[in-house]
Amino acid sequence: MNYKKPRDQKDVMQLVKEHDIKFIRLWFTDILGQLKSFAITVEELEVAFTEGMGFDGSSIKGFARIDESDMIARPDPTTFAILSWRPTDKAVARMFCDIYEPEGTPYKGDPRYILKLNLEKAAKKGYTFYLGPELEYFYFRSDRNTEILDEGGYFDYPMDAAEDLRRDTILSLEQLGIKVEYSHHEVAPSQHEIDLRYADALTMADIVMTYRVIVKEVAKQHGVYATFMPKPLFGENGSGMHTHQSLFKGDKNAFFDPKDPYYLSDIAKSYIAGLLTHIKEITLVLNQWVNSYKRLVPGYEAPVYICWARRNRSALIRVPLYKPGKEKATRIELRSPDPACNPYLAFASMLKAGLTGIEKKYKLPEPIEKDVYHLSHDERNDLGIDSLPGSLIEAIEHAEKSSILKEAFGEHIFTNLIESKKKEWDDYRIRVFPYEIERYLPVL
Repeated sequence: MNYKKPRDQKDVMQLVKEHDIKFIRLWFTDILGQLKSFAITVEELEVAFTEGMGFDGSSIKGFARIDESDMIARPDPTTFAILSWRPTDKAVARMFCDIYEPEGTPYKGDPRYILKLNLEKAAKKGYTFYLGPELEYFYFRSDRNTEILDEGGYFDYPMDAAEDLRRDTILSLEQLGIKVEYSHHEVAPSQHEIDLRYADALTMADIVMTYRVIVKEVAKQHGVYATFMPKPLFGENGSGMHTHQSLFKGDKNAFFDPKDPYYLSDIAKSYIAGLLTHIKEITLVLNQWVNSYKRLVPGYEAPVYICWARRNRSALIRVPLYKPGKEKATRIELRSPDPACNPYLAFASMLKAGLTGIEKKYKLPEPIEKDVYHLSHDERNDLGIDSLPGSLIEAIEHAEKSSILKEAFGEHIFTNLIESKKKEWDDYRIRVFPYEIERYLPVL
């Protein structure tokens, strides 16, 4: 369905008439990145734009307390899109919302608002933040077990059972104006990846939320289940969200220096150094679930060790060399995030860490081009290579002491995120798992 992207309320009202839209779904996320949605009829649309739609914030994770629960959701007209998997007759559209207090001030617990604040700070320094994430995911027979669809591996064909699913997903994405670079079977059985063309950070965060919905909806239409769970299968690679990123000043890539051996400017080097320095503090945001740390172990392509490289995929940060010397293609790739994160907070925390490196002129260490997984503990120590947090509680402890995370998120989201994750850890650690029964019951 082809239509011009709307710029304002007037454009949206016109599109609603042209495409016979009956329902509008209003989308936003809680602090953990879980999508929240409610529908209004087209007759309520003008009210939604002018006054916003009220809802109970106390029922949303990390939002308001029960004694301050009234919230207002106001749709962003530039995010209007017609949902391609819904009926064409009396069609359904969606818009992302910004959340406000009843008196009209932006709500400090809204992750989208937090990303906007961080982008405004970058803009004051002249920077536009661009990202291109690669979200991996699995298809299973249902949401009740991990029965795979195929035994395919990386780029395999024709053993790839989900070629049609990916094709339909890409078509649905493109109908919503989301540009895709390519797609393929990933390393693990029944694991897949669709790579998104880079966009500015706010647009990309909205796209990531939409992408996750579309992957799941198309899977449902085909009678299977798609999951972004970071590590659903024992002994196989988990799913990552390798995130390519760059800063531009106008049309110029601030990361590019044609005279540098790595084509990296001093700004890019300090940005990378900022990520390396603060990665432990922001890991809770990039890998926010107990299950995330089952992926971050040596030997399964996920990064564990804090270093950077050009071609070495065992490093945390890589500088891709697909198009060496090409200005717009110069970028860095952070490999630790997983696709179950909250993209608004994840992008805000990456930007904050990188900008801190630039502001404080952090020095970038030499790249590590060896396979870090095969270095001994002493060899890593000699090279000054530290490790990512190994569990959710370790990540919480680093985040809790982080001044940059508190500055990036503000008191409300920072406090609620830590509190929520501590509850998750407590819930996890008191449970007895099949492994323990199998391992210990016969011998203890």
